[in-house]
Amino acid sequence: MVNLISYQKPAGNNATMCVCTQSQRRMTMSELMLDVGSANELKMAFRRAGFTPEDVKKLGEGDFAATILPVLRGTAVVQIVKHIVNLSGNCMPEVWKKDKWKIEKHVGSGMLELDPSNLRLYFSPNQLDGNAVVGNNLRADLEDSKVPVLNACVLDHLLAHPELIPKDWKVDENGNTRQIYFWGTIYRRLDGSLFVRCLYWHDGAWRWRCSWLGHERDDQDPAAVLASVT
Repeated sequence: MVNLISYQKPAGNNATMCVCTQSQRRMTMSELMLDVGSANELKMAFRRAGFTPEDVKKLGEGDFAATILPVLRGTAVVQIVKHIVNLSGNCMPEVWKKDKWKIEKHVGSGMLELDPSNLRLYFSPNQLDGNAVVGNNLRADLEDSKVPVLNACVLDHLLAHPELIPKDWKVDENGNTRQIYFWGTIYRRLDGSLFVRCLYWHDGAWRWRCSWLGHERDDQDPAAVLASVT
């Protein structure tokens, strides 16, 4: 009987591994001696592959390693699953629909193959070195500079698949929580105020909230963009 096992690879990758074995996986116990040389080989292999300490810890939890063993022994295959985002999809939060919010501007169309390695954080020079810039001015700056900002469809996809979100998006080098803005979608409240949504890490989970364009943005408020921005 073919046994199909699926699991998500460590954060930072956009692949799902489908392991197909020739028979039902049986858990067996055997003696394994891991000497210093073998441990060092594993450490170097993990470094080359970009493993983090959290990834190594996950590898040792439960039956996780057992799902990889068939691949090592040539009795399983890895199938890469692509994450495709409809940039023209519905990104109006349900809670706002009843309050008659509208989308003021939406940048982006078609289908985007979302690869976490192509995601970047962008800062305007006006929000660095202790400076801050009002949201309306920052929006104009991004548009004038033709920065390829991502829209809220990408934000919603990342919330649905948090394993795709780069780990360094959580906090900056000083440990401050980042608010990552998706300037490709601007919302208008019934009173005419404009807002943009952002992604942030709080209490062990990724969440979103909105921010009025009249507020200032500093070096904790980058824009989510594609890697073409240098």
